Amino acid sequence: MSNSFDASSVSAALAGTPFAARLQHLATVDSTNLLALAAAQAGAPHGSVWVVDEQTAGRGRGGHGWHSTAGDGLYVSVLLRPQIALIDALWLSLATGLAAQSAITTVTGLKIDIRWPNDLLIGEKKVGGILVETSTAASQSDTPATLRYAVIGVGINVNHQDFPPELEALATSLHCESGKYWAREHLLIEFLRALEQQVAQLEAELRGQSTVPALLDRFAASSTWVHGKRVRVDETGGYTGVTAGLNPRGFLLVAGDDGVLHTVISGGVRSY
Repeated sequence: MSNSFDASSVSAALAGTPFAARLQHLATVDSTNLLALAAAQAGAPHGSVWVVDEQTAGRGRGGHGWHSTAGDGLYVSVLLRPQIALIDALWLSLATGLAAQSAITTVTGLKIDIRWPNDLLIGEKKVGGILVETSTAASQSDTPATLRYAVIGVGINVNHQDFPPELEALATSLHCESGKYWAREHLLIEFLRALEQQVAQLEAELRGQSTVPALLDRFAASSTWVHGKRVRVDETGGYTGVTAGLNPRGFLLVAGDDGVLHTVISGGVRSY
């Protein structure tokens, strides 16, 4: 198996999308999201993409690290400048999860679950994660605050054959689950196509012009974690309960064993 990456074939396959001529491939960086955030501040255009063979300081949501072996995973950050209000920023993470889920299944046929809000799972093991970082435009007196830009970071364990001992019970890869090696280029192409579609559908929904089911309904239908999952949540002192859907803003609800209907704000949801 070759760990080389053919960026030109990806750009060619993405002709007609915002990403076609804006893809940069690097051998190694500390974090693609940090690179993209700096570029966003410097005025990089909508649709800019950074994909790297290895991250030396990859980051996940909540400050968690990300195991990154050279050439085995898909580590990518995408800069978008969407027409989305700050209050709806969480929806961008949910839409990205649906895009990644669709791309992986399209390429590999594997069934991918999404643990709210941003973990990609096969069974109980994590195969990928999402980190969305945003910057806000100043609100006007008559309009809500909007996003200046969003950097969408996605890490997917593609061809890893094994993991460090501390991750063996928690992580898996597309190769471990299928016994096959997968081209990162194909996976990236499908992800970016799906992401463009999901973001367009989200923007249309927020304008009241959607012709597809609502994002929160699509997410709930695509995740076993939204309804009826017994979980523990590591926030506000920690609690346990059963998931009870999403609230109108997309936050997860948990009917707690303490009799309280909790709204999960920051994640940290695990099986219990």
